[in-house]
Amino acid sequence: MQIAILLFDDFTTLDAIGPYEALGRIPGAETVFVAKETGLVRGDQGSLALLAERPLAEVTAPDIVLVPGGPGTDQVERDEEILTWLRAVDATSAWTTSVCTGSQVLGAAGLLRGRRATSHWLVLEDLAGHGAVPSKERVVFDGKYVTAAGVSSGIDMALSLMGRIGGDELAQTAQLLLEYDPQPPYDAGSVDKAPAELVAKLRAAVAADAKNPVSGV
Repeated sequence: MQIAILLFDDFTTLDAIGPYEALGRIPGAETVFVAKETGLVRGDQGSLALLAERPLAEVTAPDIVLVPGGPGTDQVERDEEILTWLRAVDATSAWTTSVCTGSQVLGAAGLLRGRRATSHWLVLEDLAGHGAVPSKERVVFDGKYVTAAGVSSGIDMALSLMGRIGGDELAQTAQLLLEYDPQPPYDAGSVDKAPAELVAKLRAAVAADAKNPVSGV
């Protein structure tokens, strides 16, 4: 089973690494980081980069495709080379997935029309512009398309997908190995729970085209 994780400038690193740590534990899995060109691809924090081992042209039939999010998705949504690759690999993939604003890229490629999908809460409603049906769920399955909400939800998505592929025990084993047992110090991890003034502040920052230093949306 080949798992292809797309990289591009200004991607959010946890969007890629979270699912990588889980999905890579599927027996027989081969995980490859792909980009338009091989080499280091820098994430949105600037100081961390991942190595794209293969160019898009060499990865033509992955079983699982994963598109992370991040500030760079604004450019990727208009990058016809990447969108054409996504359409091509989606034609034969078993699962096409995304984390955070990666779903906006899938939408721009025309893959989510008429499908339920989620994204980061700050841009969730933008999915409707791609013909998708926005959902506030943390992880959304619609056929072979699996989308996760913001950043950390990529781990939930990967574990849920592992359960579909290899059964509950496989997913539970990976969860235990990762010691994924969230106990956050604050109950502000969703727009429905966070203080209203904080939600308003972040919405205003996005409306002003200011980069959000916390989520990198």
